[in-house]
Amino acid sequence: MTETSLRKTPPKTAWTTKDIAYTAMFSALIAVCSWISVPTEVPFTLQTFAIYCTLECIGGKKGFYAILVYILLAAAGVPVLAGFSSGIGVILGTTGGYIIGFFATAIVYQIAEKFPLYEKLWFRVSALMIGTVLCYLFGTLWFMWVYTRETEAISFGMAFSWCVIPFIGADILKMILAFLLTNRVKKYVRF
Repeated sequence: MTETSLRKTPPKTAWTTKDIAYTAMFSALIAVCSWISVPTEVPFTLQTFAIYCTLECIGGKKGFYAILVYILLAAAGVPVLAGFSSGIGVILGTTGGYIIGFFATAIVYQIAEKFPLYEKLWFRVSALMIGTVLCYLFGTLWFMWVYTRETEAISFGMAFSWCVIPFIGADILKMILAFLLTNRVKKYVRF
């Protein structure tokens, strides 16, 4: 046997320093985009834009961990959430389900990566859309549960009209911008 054949290559599941660095970098991107509020009739942040960019650049698995690091930082009290807020109370509050729902988006994207159609743009867009719908669903059910406990009972339709309908257009625009930006960035950077 030659020396080359004796060297073992790390298994595909092994994380490299580069993987860890990109995961941390995209956690920071999510935090920074959470602080950026766009003042419209219904203000919104660029948090979901960062989620879309993260998943498109580093994939579902590392994206999942970037979201996990972001949420753990928030839970530990680092002001990484919208409005420079943080804490377990915010995460467990009425809108915390949407933050936790980002995991659904990452999981759907990770599943989509296993299919040969993943190379097609329409397939990746579909994966992000399905993940976003699951995030909306989880977040709305969470909102209903917390709101009912703290205030009064609320219907799914009312919660959906308060928490999702005003943001759908902005999220579609953020998704389009994320794909345009990441396609350009991936021409110059290998993640």
